[in-house]
Amino acid sequence: MREFIVEADGGSRGNPGPAGYGSVVIDAASGETLAEAAEYIGVATNNVAEYKGLVAGLKAARELDPDASVHVRMDSKLVVEQMSGRWKIKHPDMKPLAAEAARVFPAERVTYEWIPRERNKHADRLANEAMDAGRRGERWSPAASTAELDARASRVAADPAPAGPPGDAVAGAARARAALTATRGEASAVIAPAVAGIDAQAARNVSAPQVGWAAPDLGAPATFVLLRHGETPLTPEKRFSGSGGSDPSLSDVGRGQAERAAAAFAARGTIQAVVSSPLKRCQETAHTVAARLGLDVHLEEDLREADFGDFEGLTFAEARARHPEELNAWLTSPEAAPPGGESFTAVARRVAAARDRLTAAYARRTVLLVTHVTPIKTLVRLALGAPPESMFRMELSAASVSAVAYYADGNASLRLLNDTSHLR
Repeated sequence: MREFIVEADGGSRGNPGPAGYGSVVIDAASGETLAEAAEYIGVATNNVAEYKGLVAGLKAARELDPDASVHVRMDSKLVVEQMSGRWKIKHPDMKPLAAEAARVFPAERVTYEWIPRERNKHADRLANEAMDAGRRGERWSPAASTAELDARASRVAADPAPAGPPGDAVAGAARARAALTATRGEASAVIAPAVAGIDAQAARNVSAPQVGWAAPDLGAPATFVLLRHGETPLTPEKRFSGSGGSDPSLSDVGRGQAERAAAAFAARGTIQAVVSSPLKRCQETAHTVAARLGLDVHLEEDLREADFGDFEGLTFAEARARHPEELNAWLTSPEAAPPGGESFTAVARRVAAARDRLTAAYARRTVLLVTHVTPIKTLVRLALGAPPESMFRMELSAASVSAVAYYADGNASLRLLNDTSHLR
């Protein structure tokens, strides 16, 4: 299913006063602007103009692909909360507009997100171009619009070079904190002159960015859909099975799980490439999915499971009985390795290297990584900036799906963890 991003805005010079809206439709995969809409609507309030911008953006997206899914981003907290169903719509002028917006696409294919004004500059500039045209007694013309160029130049000026590799949670968080501090400083400067033209709710939006705030839009991320391999004969017995053991194949149960995962990915239609650990259980799972999607399987050596050394093939109880001191050390320090095996620190080093190579190779694409418990938990904890001991607090079932998105500024976003709904 194709995915669009709709950014919309509206403004009123007087509230109510001369008003206009702007909308832009963006391809979620490439970040390309696909359509723009703007119109002067006469005398109206800010909120009415914002709703009209939303309707126009949704209709433009429907003209491009009526079967698409749409993610709406607006800096109007009121519209986002009302359309998400969390706030009631009381104003009589907005009820029919909200109903019209809700009819454009099925509700299950539209999501809403509040963003700060600084991240909605393209739509904001379109709305202002429409109001300027109305003041001159003219209609807004896309041929004369410079909104996209102005917004792009503003983003480039506001976005310095990345401070770390994609997925580096420490560098990404530092950039986010710095940008958030700057945004708060800018907000205090703009509220005073602008408050006459915006309502109190909008003023609160400008002065208090919401939880989940992000840096300026950097385009579509590289998204890793992380599929743990299906069951092997060792899985239900909960035996250590790493890269230093017997390299088992999938069991009948595991092959069935791989088939169900393949069917789910085929139905979703978002996977653009498949990368696998070289171990048999992952390759078998990956080839099952790839065959259904018509894709090749690329091997990545550093996605292999940890080498559990002398723990290989043992249950946890057996490992404790035979190697009590070594097991305790392994459980308490990421630097400790099983006898003859590999530490979590060593695994994290190679997994991070694979992450960096793959995010560069698959920038702005969605790639399926078929791998193991330890590499998946490592990618998740690195994305979250969590300590190594968090590895023991995650559950990952056989053939489960997780997902992490990596942005160009070093930020990463955990989108899914241990989903097994496709197996039910």
